[in-house]
Amino acid sequence: MTDEGATAPGGEPPRKPGTDAERSELEHLRTRVAALEADRKAGEPHHRWKSFFAALLIIIGCVLAPLAAVAAWASSEVGDTDRYVATVAPLASDPDIQAAAANRVTNAVMEHIDLPALLEGVAPADRPLLEKALGKLGDSLESAVRSFVHDKAEDIIASDTFERIWTEANRRIHTAVEKALTGSGGGAVKIKNDSVTVDLGPVVDQVKQRLVDEGMTVAAKIPEVHTDFTVLQADNIGKVKTYFRLLQIAGTWLPVLSVLLIAAGVLLSRHRRHVLVIAALAFAFATLMLGVALTVFRVVYLNALPDTVSQPAAGSVYDAMTHYLRTTVRMAVTLGVVIALAAWLTGPGRWATLVRQVWHSGIDAVRSTADRAGLRTGPVGPFVHRHRGWITWILVAAAVLAFILWNYPTGWVIVGIALVFLFAMALADFLAEDRTGDAAHRGGTAG
Repeated sequence: MTDEGATAPGGEPPRKPGTDAERSELEHLRTRVAALEADRKAGEPHHRWKSFFAALLIIIGCVLAPLAAVAAWASSEVGDTDRYVATVAPLASDPDIQAAAANRVTNAVMEHIDLPALLEGVAPADRPLLEKALGKLGDSLESAVRSFVHDKAEDIIASDTFERIWTEANRRIHTAVEKALTGSGGGAVKIKNDSVTVDLGPVVDQVKQRLVDEGMTVAAKIPEVHTDFTVLQADNIGKVKTYFRLLQIAGTWLPVLSVLLIAAGVLLSRHRRHVLVIAALAFAFATLMLGVALTVFRVVYLNALPDTVSQPAAGSVYDAMTHYLRTTVRMAVTLGVVIALAAWLTGPGRWATLVRQVWHSGIDAVRSTADRAGLRTGPVGPFVHRHRGWITWILVAAAVLAFILWNYPTGWVIVGIALVFLFAMALADFLAEDRTGDAAHRGGTAG
């Protein structure tokens, strides 16, 4: 016979069966858990598809980013005269360009000088002046004359005259790039044998006049000379023109499309902040690869040039023409890194939380020092504290607007905007005064 007061093994009283209400509640909870589990399993394929399309949109946007940078650069170089002139103007003072131009002008002049008749065609009164200018010819009249002509060409090209001719000519013929790559336009730039050339005829005229002034009056008989200086050399330039027209059309919309695709991918993802960090870094990496490609293509381009083209001069032209594109690459890389850093710092990570704590501790220390010095924010502090969220978003919108409205931003512009934004956020943190908390703190201290 079992004693009702007996205990179960272990000293605990035996458990009594639950009531009907408890069993009903337990069954209800089990049903809800089963339903939630079924919903979770049913939703997994949906989340997988969303994650797939989010990743796909981000990948497409990052792949389009380098092409968007090239398209924007090409469109601006063709459509903005001042930008194009600013690109090519420094070439007039480039030593390699000056040397190549001097050689080209010297060759053009020498082709039209009749050396045997050089002294015979000069008036007797002018011969002493010419002989003095030429010096001792020795056995090489042609070498002496070439050296003399080359010196005068270098004098002209190294002077402000050449810079003025170069700049004015490029401003007048801003259609150079457009004609080379779209087939339209005109002026001094022309396409011949898959190359873009600039006529140095005005420089030849200046050299002719300088030679006449120096006593070589026979140079006045040189006819009008048009000599071409190669700016761009490319095989199958017809295909390049076709591709460039597509890039020019896409110059405005392709960057926007790239950004929208990346933004859509981030919004479609489940862990948006984490995905934003990855997407921003992927964007920076994609544009960085464009910079690497520009460096590699420079070597390939110069190696493919014919022997008649000066490689140092061609390298200077290439560097000048791609200067703003490289600036865009550096800007895009900086922008991607700044966005990734901002997304990471606002996240729940341990290190990000530590950085924010250090930030707020520093602001609180400065505010405490100001309070001890008798400085008060007045009604501004509570106002900033109440509307802190709105103020933060207004500052973010102002930073984005500054970037959008900035004409050709650079990497340093991005850094400057970020630093100004951080200063504004620090100022808002400093001004945000919670009088309720302060009053409670003072009351607790007084008690």
